[in-house]
Amino acid sequence: MKKDLSIYIHIPFCVKKCGYCDFLSKSGSEEEQERYVRTLLQKMERTREAAGQYRVHTIFFGGGTPSILPAPLMDKLMDKLFDLYEVESDAEITIEANPGTLNPEKLSAYRNMGINRLSIGLQSTKDEELKLLGRIHTYEEFLENYEQARKAGFENINIDLMSGLPGQSPDSWKQTLKKTAALHPQHISAYGLMIEEETPFYLLYKEDVARRDRGEDPGQLPSEEAERQMYYDTAAILDEFGYRRYEISNYARPGYECRHNITYWKRGDYLGYGLGAASLMENQRFTVTKDMQTYLTKKYVYEDLVTLTAADQMEEFMFLGLRMMEGISLGEFHDQFHRSFWDIYASVFRKLEDQGLLIREKNRIFLSDKGIDVSNYVMASFLF
Repeated sequence: MKKDLSIYIHIPFCVKKCGYCDFLSKSGSEEEQERYVRTLLQKMERTREAAGQYRVHTIFFGGGTPSILPAPLMDKLMDKLFDLYEVESDAEITIEANPGTLNPEKLSAYRNMGINRLSIGLQSTKDEELKLLGRIHTYEEFLENYEQARKAGFENINIDLMSGLPGQSPDSWKQTLKKTAALHPQHISAYGLMIEEETPFYLLYKEDVARRDRGEDPGQLPSEEAERQMYYDTAAILDEFGYRRYEISNYARPGYECRHNITYWKRGDYLGYGLGAASLMENQRFTVTKDMQTYLTKKYVYEDLVTLTAADQMEEFMFLGLRMMEGISLGEFHDQFHRSFWDIYASVFRKLEDQGLLIREKNRIFLSDKGIDVSNYVMASFLF
């Protein structure tokens, strides 16, 4: 019997890199893109023998900006996937896209090659905020691409949004949420801006971050109070529009939860192809090299191979599973580890329950509303 598998394919190219981005991405010429895809296809072919053991239920093209690739290159990748693997007839196949890299011809080609889910990086409906982020599009350009996607037949669209931007207020964030929800996408991902080291934003705003951490006026960044208000407004407004929060930062209409991401949170097997792509296969984690020259010229490019211990697996089961609003199943814990949850985590659970951070109902444990607010603390409590 074939085992279930999710596949991630990393396309590391962008029109230009945004000031806040710390993902593995870069600009690349058409020649560089073609060479990368040619190498990617060769490395995929080398997994042919193992591929026969699996049945694929989700595929996700991430980046970078996968939609930057010319449609014929994407078609070659899709052909290779269907040649190597048994892909379920109802598989969820997602491509990330940025407004400004889409057009009717490319969207129609995606549908013809089997891509059935689009994840569009809008981030904000305010042009001034988009410009500050370094995005290549305006809100009007997003709307044009969104309408084109609907006309091309995409019935499952996610829109990415970002809060906590410099100069952003709770009111402007509310407007972004309402204008986006009024378009009726099937899924909305709403993330808070993280200012990471080694990004241009860190150089611009590190003093503001330090002041906010000290409880002082953060300057251009929203205050802690304003950020918290945006966080609460997200759940309240999206609920009004009929979106169910199923993970800390993700909201969907019933039946449109992202099946690929749920594979990650439930620790299903997934295989990553492409520069820097991560994999979890039968409790082994490994990553493709992040060095482009190594990737293009070396035959074996996997690194950081770690075989997870039972303790590692339990930790991941808890801190990934608790990201989801449905939480974790005590029965699934026992089935996976052949140990009772209570033998391992009884004292941790009771402490967090007494603090009002966790709830137990029947055979499940999940975050309370208060627990969602301090989810990092809750999840860290389950580390050995």
